[in-house]
Amino acid sequence: MDKNTIIGFLLIGLVLITFTWINRPSPEELAQKRMQDSIAQVAYIQQQAELAKAEQQKSTEQSTIEENKSDSAKNQELIDSYGVFANASMGEEKTFKLENELVELTFSNKGGKIISARLKEYTSYDSLPLMLFDKDEASFGLTLVTANNRVINTGDMFFEPSVSTDGKSLTMKLSAGEGRFLDFVYTLEPNDYMLRYEIKSQGLDQVLSPSTSSLDLQWNQKIRQQETGRQFEDRYTNLNYKYSADDRENLSDSKDDKQTPSGKLKWIAYKDQFFSTVLIADNTDFEAAQLESKKFHDGKYLKEYKTMTSFAFDPKNTSSTGFYYYFGPNDYKILKKYDKKLFNGKDVDLEKLVPLGASVFRYVNEWVILPVFDFIVSWCGNLGIAIFLLTLFIKMALFYPLTYKSLLSSAKMRVLRPQVEEINAKYPGQENAMTRQQKTMEFYRKAGANPMSGCLPMLLQMPFWIALFMFFPSAIELRHESFLWAKDLSTYDAVISWSTYIPLVSPYFGNHISLFCLLMTITNIIYTKYNMDQTNTGQQQMPGMKYMMYLMPLMMLVFLNNYPSGLNYYYFISMLITIIQTIAFRYFLNEDKLLAQMEENKKKPVKKGGFMARLEEAQRKQQELQRQQQRKGKK
Repeated sequence: MDKNTIIGFLLIGLVLITFTWINRPSPEELAQKRMQDSIAQVAYIQQQAELAKAEQQKSTEQSTIEENKSDSAKNQELIDSYGVFANASMGEEKTFKLENELVELTFSNKGGKIISARLKEYTSYDSLPLMLFDKDEASFGLTLVTANNRVINTGDMFFEPSVSTDGKSLTMKLSAGEGRFLDFVYTLEPNDYMLRYEIKSQGLDQVLSPSTSSLDLQWNQKIRQQETGRQFEDRYTNLNYKYSADDRENLSDSKDDKQTPSGKLKWIAYKDQFFSTVLIADNTDFEAAQLESKKFHDGKYLKEYKTMTSFAFDPKNTSSTGFYYYFGPNDYKILKKYDKKLFNGKDVDLEKLVPLGASVFRYVNEWVILPVFDFIVSWCGNLGIAIFLLTLFIKMALFYPLTYKSLLSSAKMRVLRPQVEEINAKYPGQENAMTRQQKTMEFYRKAGANPMSGCLPMLLQMPFWIALFMFFPSAIELRHESFLWAKDLSTYDAVISWSTYIPLVSPYFGNHISLFCLLMTITNIIYTKYNMDQTNTGQQQMPGMKYMMYLMPLMMLVFLNNYPSGLNYYYFISMLITIIQTIAFRYFLNEDKLLAQMEENKKKPVKKGGFMARLEEAQRKQQELQRQQQRKGKK
């Protein structure tokens, strides 16, 4: 760029600056300009506000039109889906209660069903209120098929509630319009675990399918853990059902299970170890039932039960359909009372929810153990002392007819032992085994002794042992009752516990050691040692038999460690009493006099009974066969 160009640009700039300075507005003109700008800005803002207001009004009017159209479409959709039940498909969920001195039941107007059940007199293992189930842990619904093939589930419908003036009854009404409805009527009497449940209807024959003669029922519930010992509680938690003309059955408690009973059912019970929720058919039966049980391996729930079944129903309302709900303990006395008074003559057998054993063992519990135990508990408030007195009663009642004979037989074997050893020395070796045995049996017969006579009394005591083994785990009277170091006689009394999972130990033995179980095992080993010494007849035993006798108490330690401390306490006391009886019998028995009496028996002619004659004949034939085999071996 040359010199002249630069000078030209500078002159142009100078001219522009001079022109701008000469033509600048005065202060009055600047004030007027600012005022005009402010007025224009205000006008612009007002214009924009009016435009926004108009747009908002237009949008609101459009939303109202769309909403009206949406509600109209929604109502039409509900009518298409639910028909005359369309109004009942909408609503706000509310809850209502029925309660007495024993139970508190919460109902929801959605489904007209029970959503919560609490037993007031009981608590869970962690001292919280005992809830059989709470909201979202149970569901119940009936399936209705309308005349135009719409499928309605009552669990999705909103019912209209009304409570009776005395507060004992709650009616849930499902309206179908124009005086047509379905009523669920619940009635809870004072001091009662049983809830009356009736299904009534009016005008539904004009609404439901003409072929309707029954209703389908769906009932689900999760079973909470209520006791300390989850593993043991799980063994007694299962779905039970009772055939109308047959006995009670149950689904597996150890695995997932499904069953479809072929006959009609009288009741279906969602059972825990000590509590149950039972649905009982009154004037109808459950048909075509499908039952399912799912097992939870951890968490707050033990199992989940599901039922799909149907029952007879008349839409013309010629009669109501009745049921009973039982929310309560598995207490034999309570359930037996309902069976006699409420269901008199209908063979409902609710008391069979209490697992007291089968056949003869259940009879022993029902006719002997339970009456005696109830009598003792009625005047003895301490359950630990009551178990001791029950054990003492049983041991004394069985002593003379059974235990005495067994001890006397053992004493005879003991005093004859020196003479049996002489027979063994006279016929030594394996080749003389049959002769030795034959001579020994002949000697016993002449002396008036029978080695098997001590076994029969022991066998006759087994029904009582097994009956009591079934009784204690199901005795709700022991629940949360303490004795000595045991805080709860219905579960294990851990003296040592650990949290680490040990394979092959934790699944079977548990993560603890029960003190009463340990004491029972030690006492059993002591008695086994003493008894083996006292009953040794001098005859050669099978190899390893001695150690097998000690192995049994150890197996009982593993098997019973998870069982209730009340049961192990009974076994411990029973074994102590047995030891005392044995020592006292030995102390008061004059063995010299007994031996002298048996020596006199040898001089008397012996009458062979049919059994002994057959036994000797079998021994003779076996001995002859053995001799023939020996001759062939020599050839």
